Amino acid sequence: MSGRNILVINSGSSSIKFALVNENQDDFIIEGLAERIGTPDAEVTWKENGEKKHLQLGDADHAEALAQILPHVQKAAGTLTGIGHRVVHGGSQVHEACLLTPDVISVIEANASLAPLHNPPGLMGINAAISIYPELPHVGVFDTAFHQTMPEHAYRYAIPEELYTEHKIRRYGFHGTSHMYVSRKGAEMAGLPVEDSCWLVAHLGNGCSATAVVNGESRDTTMGLTPLEGLVMGTRSGDVDPSLQVHLHRTFGWSAQEIETLLTKKSGLLGVSGLSNDMRTLIEASEKGDEKAALAIEIFCYRLAKSLAALSCALPRLDGLLFTGGIGENATLIRKKTLDHMRVFNFKLDDQANQSCVRGQGGKISADGHPLVLVVPTNEERQIAIETLEVIDAQ
Repeated sequence: MSGRNILVINSGSSSIKFALVNENQDDFIIEGLAERIGTPDAEVTWKENGEKKHLQLGDADHAEALAQILPHVQKAAGTLTGIGHRVVHGGSQVHEACLLTPDVISVIEANASLAPLHNPPGLMGINAAISIYPELPHVGVFDTAFHQTMPEHAYRYAIPEELYTEHKIRRYGFHGTSHMYVSRKGAEMAGLPVEDSCWLVAHLGNGCSATAVVNGESRDTTMGLTPLEGLVMGTRSGDVDPSLQVHLHRTFGWSAQEIETLLTKKSGLLGVSGLSNDMRTLIEASEKGDEKAALAIEIFCYRLAKSLAALSCALPRLDGLLFTGGIGENATLIRKKTLDHMRVFNFKLDDQANQSCVRGQGGKISADGHPLVLVVPTNEERQIAIETLEVIDAQ
């Protein structure tokens, strides 16, 4: 097999998503997901050259799960050039993908309090993979790194300066790997050079964020210190009045943990609808007359449109709007409703093109003579592999 092979690992608290990426092949050699890690029902399913495979993992932890998965990867790859790890939070210390040295791993540990659902399990996957393949280069690709180009007036909160200087409380942003990939792919699709292009990018899935990208660099984004700030999401509230938390504590005696659980796991689409955090379920329910599902959709689209309009302040001009992520790539209704709220921008969809861009099909969905709107399928695994190879080549 020609070309170098990179194993991409995205480790969650009870799951490991992985892909074997060859630099010269569009399709992944292997793509899979290990689920329910740490329970007797732990299992891994993957596709290898189009064939579906399955393996029970027993009561495996992250290290044991990877130890069972990696021989299959190694057999399919022949030779691995390196391993790229998705890391959510690198704080202000990490500005780009880098080798996972002990010092960098310490930075990930230090920022665990800012991403408690993401950094600790990410470290489990990193440590497990390093123990199995200590001879290979391991590279961390950070969600926050792409947003380190935001100017200070965009990333600082209006709070006492010592909280920033001494405790690094600021806006960091997330989904950076996706925003980088999509903005570059969007420029390619539009026939524009990345270094002379300006985009609004909407990454919409269970987690959602929007970013203003200028000449390939993030200038502002909706997520902040943590992935809770910004847009309405599947189970996350997005922006709320900060005094809400004080009100819940004073009025109902709720603890910080109870309030955090409410805002991160019981709010968003799920909280408003009382039904589901899955947009597909809500659209289907709305079409059948479910008023709460319909309201959740309206809130989602209006808040998204309002945030996109605000992000335009960071652009010198607008070359177009890019939709990506599970919702952005598939929910034609959400794209239409969002743009209907942005009338001042003169967006208009080509209805037929909008209906056609689903299930991995990207392309232009705007009507001729109106600002460009593209659906751009994201590929975070490909971007992580690209950045991993760049780090390896630079050594």
